[in-house]
Amino acid sequence: MNNKSKIVNNNMSQQTTIQTVLDYPLVPVFYNSSADVSFGVFNACYSGGIRTFEFTNRGVNALETFKLLKSHLPNYPGYIIGAGTVLKDADAEAFIEAGASFIVSPCFIETVSDVCYQNKIPYMPGCMTVKEVFYATEAGCEVIKVFPGEVLGTSFVKAVKAVLPNVKLMITGGVSPTRESIRSWFDAGASAVGLGSQLFKADLLERGNYKAFEESVADCFGYLR
Repeated sequence: MNNKSKIVNNNMSQQTTIQTVLDYPLVPVFYNSSADVSFGVFNACYSGGIRTFEFTNRGVNALETFKLLKSHLPNYPGYIIGAGTVLKDADAEAFIEAGASFIVSPCFIETVSDVCYQNKIPYMPGCMTVKEVFYATEAGCEVIKVFPGEVLGTSFVKAVKAVLPNVKLMITGGVSPTRESIRSWFDAGASAVGLGSQLFKADLLERGNYKAFEESVADCFGYLR
């Protein structure tokens, strides 16, 4: 168990965070080294209907850019931001101190889980076997990231839900911003999906075409109805 002192954090309650994910179950998974690009995407996603944004810890200035996005939240009612690709307890502590409402990892990492538990922050670890999903839920994780989704497929989701019907699964990897893809995951039993590179096309980012992201996100929400 991590023995470091609890971080003072003013985030919303764990249940409010989790309910936001479930009520708005399309979660952008995004990183860019440019603060301007990151904010453009952050703003476009909100305008399209997103209320949960995962900024990943995948490169230079990730923490600094996260802090910038967090500072804008007062202008975006109901918007929450969390940190993804968190692999170390020190990084979890840094992002929680910066205001992360949730932490995501590509796999279950006990020390990261401990930090989240101590700070009452939802931890969403990646799992790819029934055993991993079960252990994560036993550790207190309420939303489990199924990763990599493109490898596991919808049949895995159906199988997990058959034996663990109450588990809430968020699929990341292999989710396209199309009706067929979105519906297939939710019909299989997913509670949420993460949208990454297939939504944030490099050519649109290069042109700064944030309106396209806004429209695509809005379309994706339409596919849920």
